[in-house]
Amino acid sequence: MKRTVLQIVVLLISISFHLTLSGCSNAQGDPTKGAPPPAKIVPVAGPSLFAVDHPEQFPLATATEHTATSELVVTGTVAPDVSRAVPVTSLVSGRITGIYARLGDTVHKGQRLLTVRSDDISGGFSDYRKAARTEALTRIQLERAQDLYQHGAIALNDLQVAQQTEDNAKVDVETTAEKLEARGSDLNHPAGIVDIVSPVSGVITDQQVTNSGGLQSLSTAAFTISDLSSVWVICDVYENDLSNVHIGDAAEIRLNAYPDRVLKGRVSNIGATLDPNIRTAKVRMEVQNPGLMRLGMFVQATFRGQRKEVHTSVPATAILHIHDRDFVYVPAPDNKFRRVEVVSGDGLPGNMQEVRSGIAPGQQVVANALVLEHTIDQ
Repeated sequence: MKRTVLQIVVLLISISFHLTLSGCSNAQGDPTKGAPPPAKIVPVAGPSLFAVDHPEQFPLATATEHTATSELVVTGTVAPDVSRAVPVTSLVSGRITGIYARLGDTVHKGQRLLTVRSDDISGGFSDYRKAARTEALTRIQLERAQDLYQHGAIALNDLQVAQQTEDNAKVDVETTAEKLEARGSDLNHPAGIVDIVSPVSGVITDQQVTNSGGLQSLSTAAFTISDLSSVWVICDVYENDLSNVHIGDAAEIRLNAYPDRVLKGRVSNIGATLDPNIRTAKVRMEVQNPGLMRLGMFVQATFRGQRKEVHTSVPATAILHIHDRDFVYVPAPDNKFRRVEVVSGDGLPGNMQEVRSGIAPGQQVVANALVLEHTIDQ
């Protein structure tokens, strides 16, 4: 019985030994032996740290030093240049009978904007006609006085009085005629309606009149016409940043509506007072309008100072953009990579990218962050 049990044990050991030899033989014959297995990444100790089986599959690049001038970025709005804004006023009072331009329209010098029916014009024509008739009568009286004086019928003093009366009558005619012409009336076509025309070319940026409304002479501007070929950009600059802005400095202007267009502006005024609540001063820049700028648009202004600043540069492929934020991957101990948020700057020659904060020169980053990110997502 004992001998039988011993034989069974020996048989089992023999079978196990043959199976082991067979497994080793199959492993030696595997043609894929020696190939590196695919990288396996496991998040560890936080969402920004990842363990990697084969980190050598992700080449590294060394961040270099990049020298640039200091810059200040502020926001602002487009405003009209008040020196180029012309109010349209009327020298007559009356009722508006027609409006031929509206807020936002582009108008030209001499273009009719509105018509007004005015008693001032009617009264002015009445005064003009009276003055003209009086002048005609005094001219006849002067001619008669001259004839009488030549025949010795009147004294020199009487002739001089007649001459002065005629001169005064001429002055009255000229004065009443000038008043009518200044109010926009035609002396050859007397009427109680006058046209108000544009004094300059530009865009109507304000309108204070409506159809059938009343218009008071010189009280309120019916329209305001602005020349928008040159506009202002008004920015708020914090108190601590005012030392970086000077009158005459150039600035780069980017419209929020057209971020790819860069316009040039120049500082023309720095406010003398600060907003007591947010501690900012108004900085005014003059900008030539290429036709894109509209009043009220939001802009971003960049001031570049004279002070040199040292930033970091890395390959553009090393920066990963996720949800309007920028990241790079840096190596960590024990075959790990850490995702670090950075603030990127301008693009540089050679497919390089400026990094203003987040990493320092000499630090290593993954050369192609997108490849590593895709591996993590798998």
